[in-house]
Amino acid sequence: MAPRILLARHGQTQWSVRGNHTGRTDIPLLDSGREGAKLLGERLHRAPWAGLPGVEVRTSPLVRAAETCGLAGFGERAERWDALMEWDYGAYEGLTPAEIKADRPDWLIWRDGVPGGESVADVTARADEIVAWARSSDRDVLVFAHGHILRALGARWLGEDLSFGARIRLEPTSLSVLGWAYGLPAVERWNDTGHLDR
Repeated sequence: MAPRILLARHGQTQWSVRGNHTGRTDIPLLDSGREGAKLLGERLHRAPWAGLPGVEVRTSPLVRAAETCGLAGFGERAERWDALMEWDYGAYEGLTPAEIKADRPDWLIWRDGVPGGESVADVTARADEIVAWARSSDRDVLVFAHGHILRALGARWLGEDLSFGARIRLEPTSLSVLGWAYGLPAVERWNDTGHLDR
């Protein structure tokens, strides 16, 4: 079977709760984010996942993703990879969408990028690098990363323009699986937070 890529978004942080754009600022997890990471790990260590033996694991080096990876039980198996870091938001780092739109009412990151940060072309190239790596693997891969870069991966896995990422939301500590159907790239699971239901 062709390899799949499993996507795990990091747990809640103070900025993710408030809606601040958190690119390269190294914000730690909240207690709720740590709990979510543990619940995700428990899920991935039960059937049908059974701990994902043999799966290659990579994580963003930013603490919120790396800590989620560790708390989920994959830290010792994970390689840190800068390509999985969040979109560099440049001048918009730390701002909420409402604050940005006060100056640029029609702004959409998926179309416009950010001043002083990464362009749409930059993020597309990075997402394409990750997709190429995953598809060249001889086994499934699991990545721990961030909302916008994982949505970019979803778009590019499907062969869509990066702007498609605007249509596929991702919650903190969600699990998604990108695979294949009829020989074509497909979404097997998206934004699944069932492990958080109590």
